[in-house]
Amino acid sequence: MRKTFWLSSLILLFISCGSEVADKSEIKVFHYNQPQKITSLDPAFAKSQNNMWPVHHMYNTLISLDKNLVVQPELAKNFQISEDGMRYTFTLRDSVYFHDAPCFSEKSDRLLTADDVVFSFNRIIDNTLNSPGSWIFKGKVSDVNPFQAVDDSTVVVQLKEPFLPMLNILTMQYCSIVSEKAVEFYGDQIRENPIGTGPFRFKRWIENQGLFLIKNEEYYKGDVALDGVRTSFMEDRKVAFIELLNRKLEFVNGLESSFINEMLDREGELQEKHQENLNFYKSPYLNFEYLGFNMEGLESYPALQDVRVRQALNYAIDRETMLASLRNNIGSPADSGVIPKGLPSYNSDQVQGYKYDLGKARLLLAEAGYNNGDGINKLTIQTNRDYLDITTFVAKQWEKLGIQTSIQLLESASLREGMRKGSIDIFRASWIADYPDGENFLSMFYSGNPAPPRYTRFSNEKYDRLYEQAIAETNLSNRTELYHEMNRILVAEAPLIFLFYDQSSWFVSKNIEGIETNALNLLNVAQLKEI
Repeated sequence: MRKTFWLSSLILLFISCGSEVADKSEIKVFHYNQPQKITSLDPAFAKSQNNMWPVHHMYNTLISLDKNLVVQPELAKNFQISEDGMRYTFTLRDSVYFHDAPCFSEKSDRLLTADDVVFSFNRIIDNTLNSPGSWIFKGKVSDVNPFQAVDDSTVVVQLKEPFLPMLNILTMQYCSIVSEKAVEFYGDQIRENPIGTGPFRFKRWIENQGLFLIKNEEYYKGDVALDGVRTSFMEDRKVAFIELLNRKLEFVNGLESSFINEMLDREGELQEKHQENLNFYKSPYLNFEYLGFNMEGLESYPALQDVRVRQALNYAIDRETMLASLRNNIGSPADSGVIPKGLPSYNSDQVQGYKYDLGKARLLLAEAGYNNGDGINKLTIQTNRDYLDITTFVAKQWEKLGIQTSIQLLESASLREGMRKGSIDIFRASWIADYPDGENFLSMFYSGNPAPPRYTRFSNEKYDRLYEQAIAETNLSNRTELYHEMNRILVAEAPLIFLFYDQSSWFVSKNIEGIETNALNLLNVAQLKEI
């Protein structure tokens, strides 16, 4: 029934919008599942994957990242950076139009101009909007006229001081360019009336059920092979995998603990029985998984205030076994601090993290006065259901040290809110790169930042000094060495439990061509083809 409903609905949508596709059987629609429901289609609220992916389908940024995370022109056909690294000048492409919509009286109103870019960026930092993306420019851009339209096709971004990751920041979905006319027309309802320049345009959003997008016939990069994209919102990942196997979905992202052995063998490869109908793609994913300690809230756990105890807890975890038994070797042990594989600043020779060493863990506990875990209050890890298997594994590892450990399950929203408020002492968390630079991960521990990203409330004067030096450093080699030094401090001080660096896991129907993985785990649909 679900397949019939979706297909019939989308066919009606195509007919109603005047599609030239005459034969219903020729309509090519890419159907994937997003387990977390969309909360807004406004780029200013593209905080997490559930919102980022559809925004990416419908909008463009000035510049973008290719599959190798190299900056490429997008809406801007070229750009220049001043010698002092503080002025970024972008020249826009000619004849890029926003999607047709009731907010425009004529086609000329839809032409993208520099004013739209300036409006989009100023909107992010507008306190009245309260965008979760306001932090991307905070303290980085000039306090006076940070964004300027020199003429219709030239935009300038003025910084306070040099900041090398700025180009990467401008590729984020927060920086998607919106139409000033559209925002003025729709007001707050722009969240459900997205008007972009991207390869697909909005048709319908049934909240908590599905999203329908149709091909943008005026896409400035040329023809798009697909006629549409539809997104389902099945929270139960197991159900989504069943739909994939039944050919009612064409793409599923991520793993599901109770279904992983159905899909993958012990080496993390697609099971032979599915190879006729599916392709499996995996690649480094800039996602760091960890357990955090609230360093300002450990009154209930005085033992955790001793760095030797925190180090012992890190040594006690057999990460290789954890990944082999629970994730079929998808991912790799976090052996080099918080900067994951896939970034140039990852270097396991320069930053040596924790490896499984139960003997060393026991010795550290004894040195701290907690031999065999005696005197350590029962630890409680708070997590969500998706990571129950990982936290259960960790709890059992700690119990080998004689440390009693329990797990408390929370809804994801409650867990994040508790982490933000600092009301949770030990929590399971992850940090997915906002942009591909090691600074993005190191920013989680700079005392000048709030929570998020500084959920651990870690504070270290030397670390702060190095961080401030690094963000002002224009020499890439010097900057990378500062990253290593900060990362070594985090390993030594252990305000967290280093778990693993992730890999993306994409299961795709054989009838889909053009899939390109990337370390940001961002789904690009413009180049997809259905065969």
